[in-house]
Amino acid sequence: MKGADSVNKKLSRLLVPGMTLYFLVLVGFSVVAFFFDHYYLAGGELVVTIGLFIYFKINSSHRKNEILKYLQSTTASLDSALQNELPLPMAIISITNNEIVWANTHFNNLTGIRATSFFNQQIDAVLPQLPTKWLIEGKNECPEDYVFQNRRYRIMGNQIHSEKDDPSMFLSSIYLIDQTELLKTRDEYIRSRPIVSIILIDNYDELINNVTDNDVSTMSAIINNRITAWAKGNGGLLRKIERNRYLFLFEAKDLPHFIEEKFSILDSVRSVTNSSGIPATVSLGIGKDGVSFEETYSFALLAIEMALSRGGDQAVLKDRYNFSFYGGHTKETERRTKIKSRVVANSLSELILQSSHVFIMGHKMADLDAVGAAAGVMCICRKQGKQGKIVINLQENAATSLISQLRGLTEYEGAFITDQDALLMADAKSLLIVVDTNRPDQVESKALLESMSRVVVIDHHRRAADYIEHAILNFHEPYVSSASELVTELLQYAVDPQNILPLEARALLAGIVLDTKNFGVRTGSSTFEAAAFLRRTGADPVEVKKLFQNDLEQTLSRYRIIQAARLYRGEIAIAALDFTANRTIAAQAADELLTISGITTSFVLYPDAERIIISARSIGDVNVQMVLEPLGGGGNAATAGAQIPGKEMNTVLTELVGSIDKYYES
Repeated sequence: MKGADSVNKKLSRLLVPGMTLYFLVLVGFSVVAFFFDHYYLAGGELVVTIGLFIYFKINSSHRKNEILKYLQSTTASLDSALQNELPLPMAIISITNNEIVWANTHFNNLTGIRATSFFNQQIDAVLPQLPTKWLIEGKNECPEDYVFQNRRYRIMGNQIHSEKDDPSMFLSSIYLIDQTELLKTRDEYIRSRPIVSIILIDNYDELINNVTDNDVSTMSAIINNRITAWAKGNGGLLRKIERNRYLFLFEAKDLPHFIEEKFSILDSVRSVTNSSGIPATVSLGIGKDGVSFEETYSFALLAIEMALSRGGDQAVLKDRYNFSFYGGHTKETERRTKIKSRVVANSLSELILQSSHVFIMGHKMADLDAVGAAAGVMCICRKQGKQGKIVINLQENAATSLISQLRGLTEYEGAFITDQDALLMADAKSLLIVVDTNRPDQVESKALLESMSRVVVIDHHRRAADYIEHAILNFHEPYVSSASELVTELLQYAVDPQNILPLEARALLAGIVLDTKNFGVRTGSSTFEAAAFLRRTGADPVEVKKLFQNDLEQTLSRYRIIQAARLYRGEIAIAALDFTANRTIAAQAADELLTISGITTSFVLYPDAERIIISARSIGDVNVQMVLEPLGGGGNAATAGAQIPGKEMNTVLTELVGSIDKYYES
């Protein structure tokens, strides 16, 4: 009986918190009215107050009985379990105020509260920082583990609704499952997951070229010692499997250490030089989260391929879903042979010959390099007896003058088509050749790319994480100046010089001039060889220069952009415009900013419809491709760009500055 009386008293306090004060106030009004001789008013107020009090007591008693009856009905199904004590800590709480309504012995023992004192107890006071939002949302499990007294619990529960939908009766049951040992085992399993890493000396052939055997042995020993010292002490397994390749197996718990030290092996090996002064560089391809060693190793192979396609001297981590990049600040250097160009030229010619239709497509807002490369591929198509089609937006491009001249040639009659026309013409034997980009989101028509089963990629930009994966032929060289240079190399093996139209040679040379800033950046010996070949086939440098001419209004616009530039970190010029600029003019302004003494990097930002366009250039140590990549951009170390939709200029500018700061800190 005493227990029942105690429960009744507790329930009364839950139902009528502080109601006495309200009735005392009403009686006070009646007394005041009586004091000022308003006897009828005082009597009326007193009668009303007494009536309300009687109604309240009756209603409270009824609600109390309803709650008691409800509690009995909700716990009836647990009677058999409660007789032998539920083996888990369990409680019933009020969702409206987080108060404990009922708890079993295991819950009381866990929390240290007495069975007779859990009423009026807030669940937060008993289990600090216990999340309860998931109960209100109607979920049956807490989304995160709960730590209490150095033990880790999984919390389950569900709402208990009354038949009358009374908010005061919205209750919820919760019970705690101790999973400390299980979670420890899980964590140890995750920490001990195997990581497969491939370490590659990516310029080994260049290092040993024209070097004595003694120097080769000495240099190899130094590099081997540094790689061994870096890998030592982590319980991993390092094995040299080729003269320039290592296999390194270690556990997942050691990966954060390598990331925190920013893969110091990159700097350590880079300090090793051969007798000619060429520094050694290594690339790391790291695979994780595979369901087997075979799959994890395949991730590592993809990662090392990605590292090499981005210029080497960096670590790339590949998990089941994404690539992560570390290092890669070194500018690309030319290290390739003509053998690959000859093989690709033969393969491309064969693919074109076997195709019913050949479509050539560059990136959105195609520039002189994209159009020039496309014109070179058109020449290969003619050699194979095929009429290629260039898919382009004739209203939105940065090569209007060149396209106009090409359309005037008999060989290019009907060659420029829209993506819709290409989709209607395409069939299962059609071939799509993508030039000057390797990102599916940046091609002229993503729908056309996704509809084609036979795709070739010819590009010179550093490979992005979201590159075109299903290409049957990939001629991707991040060491060259431009896509036009790559296509020029293919032309030397695929066609006779007399088959190249002078305007096609001019278009290819214009593409090289554009991306090298008139042979000022990203040029190697092959760049000048390609330019010399084009000159011999009819490319006129004077006519090429005319393709870069601007009228007076465009020139004034360029200088207006330059005038808006502000200096950051002493060597970076950032021009954030509040007006829409011509893309070609903005790119030219970014180039011209680099002619100013002390400026080694430039960024031009301007709004264009619902997006912000960024054009970036560098002639210093800053790799602008790495700066813009976190913002969704791409390119190479010297030239990069980004298109950011749905954001304001100030937001994009803040993100750009943050990415620059992060680059300098890495």
